[in-house]
Amino acid sequence: MKSNSFLSAATAIAALVSATSIAAADELVLGAFGGSFADNVTACYVEPFKAATGADVVMKLGSSSQHAAAVRATAGQSDMDVVFADDAFAVQMANEGLLVQLDRAKLSNAPEIIDGAWGKDDAYVAAMLGATTIIYNKEKVTTPPTSWNDLFDPKYEGRVTIGDISGTTGWQFLAALNKMEGGSLDDITPGIEKIKPLAKSSVLLYSQADQVVALFERGEIDMAVWYPDRAGVAAANGLPLAAAYPAEGAVGIRPTISIPKGTKQEELAHKFIDTILDADNQKCFSEKQFIGPVNKNVVLSDEVSAIVPAGEALDKMLFLDPAEMAEKLPEWTRRWQREVLR
Repeated sequence: MKSNSFLSAATAIAALVSATSIAAADELVLGAFGGSFADNVTACYVEPFKAATGADVVMKLGSSSQHAAAVRATAGQSDMDVVFADDAFAVQMANEGLLVQLDRAKLSNAPEIIDGAWGKDDAYVAAMLGATTIIYNKEKVTTPPTSWNDLFDPKYEGRVTIGDISGTTGWQFLAALNKMEGGSLDDITPGIEKIKPLAKSSVLLYSQADQVVALFERGEIDMAVWYPDRAGVAAANGLPLAAAYPAEGAVGIRPTISIPKGTKQEELAHKFIDTILDADNQKCFSEKQFIGPVNKNVVLSDEVSAIVPAGEALDKMLFLDPAEMAEKLPEWTRRWQREVLR
């Protein structure tokens, strides 16, 4: 009996050690954006997740297009377990069958999320609400911009930066100009013609959002087509930046979170997404990143509300159909490379 008891105890201890080792070995690989975004994801999402699960999180930093390309290149065998990507790129991945359908039953915070956040067939969920708009240096631009056309004012020639079409601000700004000039999603020519001189004189056709911070810090630019959330973070760190929402309408952004097929951490990935959707964690991220939440129970401070699009600016905002944009972007990119970059 003693021998059997000893063996049973030893077996139980071994099982416990084994389970502890497995738990300690749990690791989630997260595809995220860089700069302040990654810092605030760590503070508001990663740390609570690690405290709740004991799992480690490793970040792979890149843009939406880079993450989508990586998921596509490793189709069905992704080396990332959870991925941030703007909605047009999330739709591309979903259309190609590269994403796991989210199980709302495993997401305790799902009932608190706004309806418009969920992708078709729950292939992804928006994690926040942002915008592409005009950001300016208040010390250099004393009259706040009111129109996209203000970026073309000769007095700012060589003092503006815009995004390359490979990034979200690039194609969204092109879409906004195209609409302003009377074009349509099927006819991008008016936008292409409008953007050419600005692209030529732009200090940089940036591909990573944090590149713009350095340009403002060095005093190389006065205005940028950029994100109000990034501007809010930079302003909180001392840069004299403000956001202006053009009368023609800024462009809405829904950065999403999804699970690529091939992950071996699907349960853990759902737990991480649930952590992101939690009201307290959403408030933490929104306040630090100056971006809109998708959890209906979050109430923002006055400081953040002044940066996040609201009221008339939100009413005028252009929200493009991500499924349609996923279809249009390859041709837009080819035309950009042929006609804008030549």
